[in-house]
Amino acid sequence: MKHLLLLCVFFLGLFVPKAQTMEGAWKLTSLNGEAVTNREVIKIVQDGYFALGSRDVVDNSFLGAAGGEFRIDNKKLIEIRDFDTYDDSKIGIEHQYLMTWVNESRIQLSSATSFKVWERVSVNNDDLNGNWVITGRQRDGEMKTMTPGDRRTIKIIGGGRFQWIAFNSATKTLGASGGGTYTAQRGVYTEHIRFFSKDKDRVGAVLKFNYEVINGEWHHQGNSSKGQPIFEIWSPYQDTYQK
Repeated sequence: MKHLLLLCVFFLGLFVPKAQTMEGAWKLTSLNGEAVTNREVIKIVQDGYFALGSRDVVDNSFLGAAGGEFRIDNKKLIEIRDFDTYDDSKIGIEHQYLMTWVNESRIQLSSATSFKVWERVSVNNDDLNGNWVITGRQRDGEMKTMTPGDRRTIKIIGGGRFQWIAFNSATKTLGASGGGTYTAQRGVYTEHIRFFSKDKDRVGAVLKFNYEVINGEWHHQGNSSKGQPIFEIWSPYQDTYQK
């Protein structure tokens, strides 16, 4: 009898569902019942924050960006956006979506005005996964500290994707945004740019930087896409940014 009970517990354990998490990178595949094929929309979700960027798949034109904090309450996804180039009236107020997990790699989000299907791109993890805000930049050989406020620059990384955004939540304006895929291996961080709001001709560029995480901060050093040397310090968003 004892062995039978243990066997039952074992098989029941096989069918216990894994904890579902949105963390990682997602691709919009359907909007209001129609397949999304003319644009690529990628949403990165990490550490209670999300950011999405969209590009035209034909000519790589930047189409828009949005993001901010979120939380999940039972079956509701609740977002409070810090930036939104599609509709700035959505910034700073709660937006609720009914969230349905189709499986571990697909979710449906529905509201009074839209029905979206998102599919997971990747769950890749490394020591740079997270939502970061820039807090230091070297100028004239000296590291200058920066205190993020309404105006800030963040970089969210998860699921093998990255997106950085410079914005002002008070004026509801976007400075710039860019993103794509990346790797972080043996102290080398490599970006493959898939969209850039200011210059679509930079799409396809590959940038390599040296990186190191020191006391929880990301030290980022190399050359920009214009060939200018940069040395930046990025800190965890949740630990640094004070509203």
